[in-house]
Formats: sequence, structure tokens, C-alpha cells
Amino acid sequence: MVDDFEAFRRFVCSELGKRPELQIIGEASDGLEAVQKAAELQPDLITLDIGLPTLNGIEAAKRIHRVASSAKILFLTQNNDTDVVRAALRNGAKGYVLKLDASKQLLNAVESVLQGDRFVSVSVNHGDGRPSLD
Repeated sequence: MVDDFEAFRRFVCSELGKRPELQIIGEASDGLEAVQKAAELQPDLITLDIGLPTLNGIEAAKRIHRVASSAKILFLTQNNDTDVVRAALRNGAKGYVLKLDASKQLLNAVESVLQGDRFVSVSVNHGDGRPSLD
């Protein structure tokens, strides 16, 4: 669980705690710490914010794939810019959930990503005609 806002980390941990099969094995508050913990802990899934101190989430995701290649990345962010969403998905993310949707979509997103499926919040701004985010 990676987010620089502790109250949001607590919320996410609480939500994930509703599923007994899910276990939080680590938390980080910046991008570099996320990469270090991913290398050390080798998690199955990492929830990652885009706007992180020291190293943004997209750059952190690139580095995480080098040190923990089996970890699936689910971005959990307030950034709704289509170009950022595309960049996140191009750089290895399997999911993208807007923080405003987290209370309703987080658990479904985690389940989808862990099963190898892609999950993108329904609230993500897809632009005209909802083009593919690939």
C-alpha cells in the first residue's frame, strides 16, 4: 500500500481488511520506499498513487517491475487525466482506480487485478466516445 497521505492508507488497509484472504504486508509513503519494499517483500499486489514524493508512481511502477516482476500494480489515485491513465497502463499497471471511487470499487479492482484482468474506474475520463485506453 503506497500513498503519502496516512489517513488514506488507513482507509485502504481497512477496506482490504474486509477480505480475510488479503493481507497487508507493507506500506510506503513515497516512490523510492515503494521500490525498496517491493524488492524486499515481493508482494502479489501493490496499490500505488501517482503523485508521490521522491519518485512519482509511474516511475516507481517501472522500477518495481524490475525488482518484483510478479507484483501486479493497481494505481489508486485522484489523477483523472487520460494521458496519465494511458501511461500508467502502458507501464505495467493492471488497474487504475480513482480515489473518489475507492469505497465502491477497490475490492472489485483488487480481485480483478489479482485474477490477471484489467480494471479501470468507471469514472476515468475517457474523452470523446470513450476510446480505448490501451
